[in-house]
Amino acid sequence: MRTFDIGAVSVTRIPHFENLPLTPAALLPGTGPGLWEANRSWLAPDHWDPGSDRVRVSVHSWLLRSAGRTILIDTGLVPDPRQEGVPAGGDLPAALAAAGVAPADVDLVVCTHLHADHVGWNTREDDGGHVPFFPRARYLFSAADLAFFAPDTLVEEPGRSAAVHARSVEPVLRSGQAVVWEDRFVIDENLRLDLAPGHTPGHGVLAVESEGERALFVGDLLHTPVQLLAPDASSCFCHDPSAAARTRRRVLERAADTAALVVPAHFCGPGAVEIGRDGTRFTARRWVP
Repeated sequence: MRTFDIGAVSVTRIPHFENLPLTPAALLPGTGPGLWEANRSWLAPDHWDPGSDRVRVSVHSWLLRSAGRTILIDTGLVPDPRQEGVPAGGDLPAALAAAGVAPADVDLVVCTHLHADHVGWNTREDDGGHVPFFPRARYLFSAADLAFFAPDTLVEEPGRSAAVHARSVEPVLRSGQAVVWEDRFVIDENLRLDLAPGHTPGHGVLAVESEGERALFVGDLLHTPVQLLAPDASSCFCHDPSAAARTRRRVLERAADTAALVVPAHFCGPGAVEIGRDGTRFTARRWVP
């Protein structure tokens, strides 16, 4: 387990799995092969496999300990591959156990957004239905994503998204453990959620500030560090690519100007990066841990 501190906040990466799902052109439409090849020396092998020309992507959660509470950012894919229409993978309970954490230890679950690979372990099976997997936790859902992913109005992948909602979102809402936030939500003296739309309408960024140190857990604003070099390139998974690009640039500027670590949801390798800025250009200055 990789653990580092941001001031008084402890951060542990909780791995699920890594894979090579897409080519660079498929993941980031509009980017050419020259950009990847020119940066082969540091993109390969952690972030890109030149042999297969596939982008290496990690699925993981982040475990934070802040102000006496245990906080989990995103829960990965569903555990059961038999559920029709919903992708599966990883074993979050085993990964948490390796970090010394049981489901009942988690006080808060932060869902950066409601795509399948971020909410899968929100629930568990129980007598033919589903109940929250973390029995004591409150779950943070953005109001904009709840509205966007509502099954009766959704037009983006309605079948799959409805299945994800029924399994991983609706049971939490029924349980009364959900907390719905809008533009901003203060978690404690160290942590705050800010709306960062584009990838989804209600995508959120978790800002950490403690003892003079800062980090931004940016979810799916970044899928690969190539987007540091080409911040206007949005992934094929973004609902509104233009809005995602604007948000990405704004968040990267904030990170560079405040010396905040950037901590995405899908980077392989160390997983967290300190970035530099030269006008409108960004660079990876230091990888952490």
